[in-house]
Amino acid sequence: MALHAALWMHVVHYPRRRLSSPPLLLVACLAVLVLPQPMLSRTAAATSTVVTHLPGFDGPLPFYLETGYVGIEKETGAELFYYFVESERSPRTDPLLLWLTGGPRCSVLSALAFQIGPLKFVVEPYDGTLPRLVYNPYSWTQMASILFLDSPVGSGFSYAHDPKAYEVGDISSSRQVLTFLRKLMSEVYVMNILQPTCHIPSRKQRGTLEGLLSLAEEHYHYQLSGAPDEPPFDCFYDYRYYLSYFWANDNAVGAALGVKEGTVTEWIRCKSPPVLPYACDLPSSIKYFFNLSIRGYRALVYSGDHDLVVPFSGTQAWTRSFNFSIVDDWRAWHLDNQAAGLTSLVVLLHSSLQSLYI
Repeated sequence: MALHAALWMHVVHYPRRRLSSPPLLLVACLAVLVLPQPMLSRTAAATSTVVTHLPGFDGPLPFYLETGYVGIEKETGAELFYYFVESERSPRTDPLLLWLTGGPRCSVLSALAFQIGPLKFVVEPYDGTLPRLVYNPYSWTQMASILFLDSPVGSGFSYAHDPKAYEVGDISSSRQVLTFLRKLMSEVYVMNILQPTCHIPSRKQRGTLEGLLSLAEEHYHYQLSGAPDEPPFDCFYDYRYYLSYFWANDNAVGAALGVKEGTVTEWIRCKSPPVLPYACDLPSSIKYFFNLSIRGYRALVYSGDHDLVVPFSGTQAWTRSFNFSIVDDWRAWHLDNQAAGLTSLVVLLHSSLQSLYI
């Protein structure tokens, strides 16, 4: 089932008035949620490719994969590249997700092959041949159709003819996503678009972050220590990322994915500054999240318990700043009789916010 068909199906099955249960859920490093209006655009400037085989993967793909471009700026020739993977369970009834990778400007291939997607690289010594891919049985596509988007312009295989199109920030990149969606649907009711902030805050932002972290009393004193002559982090994940460079820059891979020749000279997993400019013009998205919460929209907040870039202690801190009422305190979460993490449920007014730590 093509992407346009999936969008139309979700619009038809979920009328506009059902705001409390939106059919189109967009997720990123920070969550994004959009509810479509009941009409699909017939003028979307999109080109697509149905991918049945991928170099490095043995045999036909066991899932439906579509890739393509959507033009978002006629003046600059900017086009965003996407991967659409259909739900492997029940495409007609399962939700439709949009995933935006942070960074800023990291390719969404990171999510497709390293996080929630149906593919993963085989970690083995590199011998000069094309890295191998295998199926990921724990993919979120087991229960949902997912639209992975290289956003903003300059991420992954997204490109523009005019260099000015690459000068973006939190707000302008959000507008690019909105334009992308409007090209696919005639109207989109946007509840909110949250982009990740920069990893290196200004002095003023540092003071704010330190104040927030102080709220996480039981986790504030966590620290890393080790021998001074040894690297502080394991290089296993870095090596996996190198495999993605070799794979994504292969000409056969580009042809299979339908990448337009000459648009991206070299695929780079993250084109954060100084590779490409990016303005951190949205210091915090907390107030936007709060405004959505008091309107009754549901939200799932999750963090990895070993994530040192976006630590769970920070997630706990900003959610606590809302003074939510705890409905279900921390408890063990099990899946198929295996420990999967900890979970708690908190509520603000008529909304429900569930914090899930994995």
